[in-house]
Amino acid sequence: MIEDHAMSKDCIFCKISSGQMNTEFVYEDDQCVVFNDIHPKAKTHLLIVAKRHLPSLADAQDSDAELLSHMLLVAKNVAADKKLKGYKVQIHTGREGGQEVFHIHYHLMSPF
Repeated sequence: MIEDHAMSKDCIFCKISSGQMNTEFVYEDDQCVVFNDIHPKAKTHLLIVAKRHLPSLADAQDSDAELLSHMLLVAKNVAADKKLKGYKVQIHTGREGGQEVFHIHYHLMSPF
């Protein structure tokens, strides 16, 4: 069953993206926030997190296409702002796919 896309009261990323946590954002707009991963796996490791709760890519519907593409463009723009010459964007989906927080987010990483 697909969870409601509204904010989930127990979700850490809902709390962060709504400003309830003391998190410094690298970027913010009406659809997403970007902040440093607290357990970085690369020199640059940022999380791009939707402001609206969507548990994973597997739960996405056609109506989520604008949000998902917007988040990719944010990744590109933040990478350019940080002058990253090369980077990767990862989406972990499901526990077996390495997803730890069940709220849609992209990892933007660069070793440089």
